[in-house]
Amino acid sequence: MDAPLLETRDTRGVVTLTLNRPGNFNALSEEMLGALQAALDRIASDESVRAVVLRAEGKAFCAGHNLKEMIARPELAYYQDLFAQCSRMMLAIQALPVPVIARVHGLATAAGCQLVAQCDLAVASTDARFAISGINYGLACSTPSVPLLRNVPAKQGMEMLLTGDFIDAHRAQQEGLVNRAVPPEQLDDEVESLVASIVAKPRFAVATGKELFYRQREMGIAAAYQLAGQAMAVNMIDACAQEGVTAFIEKRKPSWAPPK
Repeated sequence: MDAPLLETRDTRGVVTLTLNRPGNFNALSEEMLGALQAALDRIASDESVRAVVLRAEGKAFCAGHNLKEMIARPELAYYQDLFAQCSRMMLAIQALPVPVIARVHGLATAAGCQLVAQCDLAVASTDARFAISGINYGLACSTPSVPLLRNVPAKQGMEMLLTGDFIDAHRAQQEGLVNRAVPPEQLDDEVESLVASIVAKPRFAVATGKELFYRQREMGIAAAYQLAGQAMAVNMIDACAQEGVTAFIEKRKPSWAPPK
């Protein structure tokens, strides 16, 4: 229980990663970043994993970078390495072939809000609050703005970046930062509903959809259509897709082999 990150797995292949430094609001210290990177690397090579849930212990989801740790080493090279380490971890979330779902309660600020935005899906408790708060300390949160502006409209994102003000879970849902906002007592059930829907689908199709979603987003529309068409053609010859389409035509439920 002393580890910065706890990892559990159920029989369906759903991995739960729990940020476990409640005393410092689960800040993304060097220790926490390293633990997250190691866990994501393991998951990336494990074909039995179907989904990942990212949650936290204590009163906060994640308060961002560990500012005490950062201010103790006022060196450009150190800061460059730290932000590069964080960016690698964030990109590892996107590169996973399975969805990563943030289960958010309490505060998610600065790089903690970045972590929510970087996850593929997010379910928040109505007690959750979100902020890109670095500007309050004289620091423009440039790296958190990368996934933020890929989730929310530009003017809403700019307001969060320039004011550092908090938004609540309902506004976060309205602006696209989270998928769902529910009362605290319903948070686990809502996450489970999303997980169950995903793991009921073929892993190959989920992985194909996730990869294509992110690749085409950075392209022009013609290149995106070309890439998407090729991806769908490859997906279509997969046995799961063949069975799924046949079942639809025959008006029955698909019979997919259980995940190994």
